[in-house]
Amino acid sequence: MDNKPETNYRWLILILGAATFTFGVGMPTMCLPVLFKEISQDLGLSLVQVGAIWGMGYLPGMVSGLIGGAIGDRFGTKRTLSVFCLLAGLTGASRGLTNGFISFSITAILFGFLFTAIPTSVHKMCGVWFSRKQLGLANGVASMGMALGFMAGSLFSASYLSPWLGGWRNVMFFYGAISICLSVLWDFTRTAISEQNELARAGQMSSFRQTFVHVIRVKNVWLLGIAILGFSGCVQGMLGYLPLYLRNQGWAGPLADSVLGTFHGASMVAVLIIALLSDRIGKRKPVLIAAAIMMTIGTGMMSVAMGIGVWAAVLIAGVIRDGFMAVYMTTIIETKGIGASFAGTAIGLALMFSAIGSLLSPPVGNSLATFNPALPFVFWSALGIIGVVTLFFVVE
Repeated sequence: MDNKPETNYRWLILILGAATFTFGVGMPTMCLPVLFKEISQDLGLSLVQVGAIWGMGYLPGMVSGLIGGAIGDRFGTKRTLSVFCLLAGLTGASRGLTNGFISFSITAILFGFLFTAIPTSVHKMCGVWFSRKQLGLANGVASMGMALGFMAGSLFSASYLSPWLGGWRNVMFFYGAISICLSVLWDFTRTAISEQNELARAGQMSSFRQTFVHVIRVKNVWLLGIAILGFSGCVQGMLGYLPLYLRNQGWAGPLADSVLGTFHGASMVAVLIIALLSDRIGKRKPVLIAAAIMMTIGTGMMSVAMGIGVWAAVLIAGVIRDGFMAVYMTTIIETKGIGASFAGTAIGLALMFSAIGSLLSPPVGNSLATFNPALPFVFWSALGIIGVVTLFFVVE
């Protein structure tokens, strides 16, 4: 990566990685909360079933992130992302063919297996192409792509794309087609020289089992995994419930969707600032703790907020979401004993905990709404506290 063509090319790879997060992960995922009202009316789903579907998409993430990370470590980011984007496009589009709770759950699980495996390879790609001085920035740009996808998916899927394309089913087909196009683009990219050397060594020395055993012996990876379980459970439960909660409180559909869009918009604006801050001060842990505290406070505020207070709570929680993830991924890659060589497997193991939180949090939180519509936010805020406490034990 010392030659100029290689140096310039890495920015093109980073742009493609950010675009993959936007169109291959962010928008196809975050379209569901704003489309749930239309989907539930069409398929006759209850609030608990909606929460189950929202969390069920993360069920495969308990293993797919780890499997995808190990595959990326062994076969390289280019081939891994090309295959995963293709399969994610096909399974994501299949959601538009469902006719009930069971069939939607099955397609959500299939799609979840693929889209939860993609981030491990994108962030590993950052570790392969960028040095430590720019690693936070690179992960920040990639995470900004995710934030853009979350924002665009929540703003446009129900209010614009569904009416324009003729219903929620065609929205699923539309996103699936974009993912397939991303697969083709990844197939035409080239592999970094440093990764070529890593793959050659991996083919000679390491098996999947050896790589996995090496990673699970690193204590920091487990601590970061528990922290992301609490953080993801807090975020995922709140995001899936918030549009329905606001609609039931009398908010108009487009206005409720715009609140979710504001959450992701604030995150997108701040992600690079947070990533660059961590690069500048040379510390990751204080940034992670501060961000997790803000998410916990913002989520808890939503249980009592009304009117403008809702917007304030959303801004407090949203401004740090993707900045946290950018610094979090950088922390994993920089952990002693991990580096770019084992980044895929380590990120996959950590995201296995994220998937557990994302799977269990929405249905459990939504079920509390039968007692009080605001009670789910209290539960999700408690999960955030677990993440905050665990981060104090992480060794930087």
